[in-house]
Amino acid sequence: MSPSLLDLIDQRTEHLTPAEARVAQWISANPRGAAELPIARLADAAGVSEPTVVRFCRSLGLSGFRELRTQLGVALQSPDSFAHQDVAASDSLDAAASKVLDNAVRALVGASNASRDLPFAAAAELLAAARQIVFVGLGASGLVARDAEHKFFRLGIPCSTASDVPTIAQRAATACAGDVYLAISYTGEWRDLVMAMELARDNGACVISVTDPEAGLARAARLTFASLPVENTSVYTPMSSRLVQLALLDALQVATALALGSSAETNLRRAKDALLMYRPA
Repeated sequence: MSPSLLDLIDQRTEHLTPAEARVAQWISANPRGAAELPIARLADAAGVSEPTVVRFCRSLGLSGFRELRTQLGVALQSPDSFAHQDVAASDSLDAAASKVLDNAVRALVGASNASRDLPFAAAAELLAAARQIVFVGLGASGLVARDAEHKFFRLGIPCSTASDVPTIAQRAATACAGDVYLAISYTGEWRDLVMAMELARDNGACVISVTDPEAGLARAARLTFASLPVENTSVYTPMSSRLVQLALLDALQVATALALGSSAETNLRRAKDALLMYRPA
C-alpha cells in the first residue's frame, strides 16, 4: 500500500464528516478490499451510503470511486508472493497448497450463498429461446467461455466462442435479434469488450454478463450474474474467480436444460450415445 496515500487519508480523516471518516477508517484497515470490492459492497462494509463513498473520494482530490480503486490496485502490486494473494513466500509447500484450496472453497460457498439473488430463471428462458449463443471472454475468461460452449452445445442450441478482440468485434457487428451473447469478465472493464457488447445489444441481441455488477460490462447487459470473489487479477493468475465463473455457468446450463424440457434431455442422451462408438472394444 502506498504510504503517501495512507498519509493523505490519515491527514484528511479529522476534517471529514463522521460518515466519510468511517470510509477512511475502513479503507485504512482494508486497503485490498477497497481496491477490489464494488462501491456498493464497500459502502455496506463501512456502514455508509454510496454517495458518501464518492464524496470521500473527491475529498482526496480523486475523480471518484473508480480512480480510488485504480490507485489502490497499483499501490498493491508489490506482493510478497506472485503465486497467490493468500500465500506468503515463507509458507511451507503444504501450507501454501492448503491456503489455495481453502480460498477456493470460500469463494464457492460465497457464490452458493448469493445464488438466490441471481437471475437463473430469466437467463435460462432467454438461452432456451436463443437462435444462437455466443460465449465471449478475453484471457482466462476466454477459457471459461470455451468450457461453457462445450457444455451448452449438447442442449441442441447453436453455440460458439469469441475469445479475441477482432472476433468479438465482428460477432457483435453481425448480431441480431434472437442471439444471446454471454460475456464473462472478472473486472468487466475491458474497453473493447464493453464496446462490443454495447454494439451487440444495439443490434438487437440480448447480452448476459458474468462480472462485477458495478462494471461497464454489466451496464451493457440485460441480466448480470454477480461474480465477486475478492481477487486481484491485475497481479495474480485468476483462480477463485475462475472457479466461481465455471460453477455459475454449470448451474445456468442445468437450468437451461430444464427450461428446454424433453428436447434437451433427448439431445443430451444423443450426444452421450454418440461417444459410445469411439470407445475401445
